[in-house]
This record gives sequence, C-alpha cells and structure tokens, in this order.
Amino acid sequence: MPEVEIIRRILEPQIAGKKIETIEILNNQIIAHPDMETFTEILTGQTITNMSRKGKFLTIHFKSGDNLALHLRMTGRLLVMPKDTPVEKHTHLLIYLEGGNQLRYIDVRRFGRFWYLKKDETDDLTGQDKLGLEPLDEKLTSRYLKEKLGKKKKSIKGMLHDQSIIAGIGNIYSDEILYAAGIYPETKCTDMDDEEWDRLAKKIPEIIAWGIDTNEMKPEEYLEGKGKEYRNIPHLRVYGRAAQLCLVCQAVIEKISLGGRSSCYCPECQRKKL
Repeated sequence: MPEVEIIRRILEPQIAGKKIETIEILNNQIIAHPDMETFTEILTGQTITNMSRKGKFLTIHFKSGDNLALHLRMTGRLLVMPKDTPVEKHTHLLIYLEGGNQLRYIDVRRFGRFWYLKKDETDDLTGQDKLGLEPLDEKLTSRYLKEKLGKKKKSIKGMLHDQSIIAGIGNIYSDEILYAAGIYPETKCTDMDDEEWDRLAKKIPEIIAWGIDTNEMKPEEYLEGKGKEYRNIPHLRVYGRAAQLCLVCQAVIEKISLGGRSSCYCPECQRKKL
C-alpha cells in the first residue's frame, strides 16, 4: 500500500484537470470492464478531477462522475511521460492527455486490470467493496483485530494479508510490522495474548506511515526510476535480509515459507511461543 499511495501522490498533480484526447490499448487483456471498444469510447474526452486510493486500488475520477479503477498487481507501473518518449516493451495502455503528456501502463506479467465504472454503476466488479479497514484508520484497534482474527487458527502473518480485514498490507510490510511488534510470523491468531494484539495494533499504522514517508520522492525521481525504484528498500529492517544480522540484537535473520510466501524474522526479537 505505501508504494501505491506514493504513486497516487506523484501522479495526481500531473493528471488532475487534464482532458483525455484519445487512448491506445496495446493489450486488451488488461481491460476487465467493459469491453475494449466501449472502454475506448467512453474514456475518450473525459476530464480528470482527482485520483484516490483504497487498499492497493487506485481510482481516477472524472468530471462526469465516472471513475476508472485499476489494480497494478505485482509488476504494474503507471507513469506520466512526454508523448515522444519511446514506448518500452510491455506497455499495454497509453492515455493521451491534453498538453502533450501520456499516462502509460506498463506490466511485465500483465496481471494488472482496469475497470471503467459509470457514475451510477454499482461497483461489484473490482473487489473494493470487500476491503477491510485502511492501516491508518483510527478504527483499527487491538479490539478490532482480536474480534476479527482472535478465533482464527491460521498464522498471524497470513491473516495480515487478508484484505477483507486490513486493506493494503503485503508481504514486505507484514514482515516489517511483525518484526516491530516482536511477534513470530507463524504464531496462530488463537495463541496471541492481549499484549500482542495491542502491540500489533500500534505497529501497523506506525510501519505503514514509515513506509509512505521513506518512499517520498519527486516526480522527476519517480520517472527516472521508471516507477521501479523505491527509497525505503535499503532501510527495511527484516524483509529480504535473511542470513544478515538483526539491527537490534545481532542475531542472524532467518527465513521460512508461509502460504507459499517467504517470511523473514529475527529468532531473538520474535521468539516462538513454547
């Protein structure tokens, strides 16, 4: 979620107030709704007002009241660049904006999707209606977490990825949150005590806010890195640091697999329960 929020903050000032002159779809697989011809027809001529984020979803809002929702998935990138910039491989959508710039969608794995929703159209397509609380929502308390997860026999690491409970936490930040909270990632939710729920509720917004702050960059920096460079990567405390020393206790960071995903943790700071 922090990376998606940074994209919103960078792109919104560049596209707000701009009229869409035309669009070019190079891969119709990314258009989830409606069909490609209708998508092209109704998007052309729309004027962008602003851009919002919910969980890992981005939504471009139009003066007409219509909306363009999108999800970048794992490898999707969204960039504003001059129209004479060479089109790189794996570019699937070009949106021509008045003034000479283009909004381009690039995705190596092609998992990202776009949904165009009319003003009065109910959104039962994107999945945003099923999302849980935002990590920075004041309602995300230890009581909320315990009520939603306390009876689950699954690992707390896996449940942090449940978007219906908390929207926007992925593998990187679940590792960082659990490390900061001193909780072993494989701990079953049913085995967590009140103190652990309190620490978790405190560290979720703290780490997500840190992720946003450390990723802040200028539009020029974002464009230069082609949307792939994020500033906080060198500052992550546990994710991707297997076999390196813990920054707190100097123990060797270990890695396990949970639900098909890697999970890095410190065996001293995040001790298993006996």
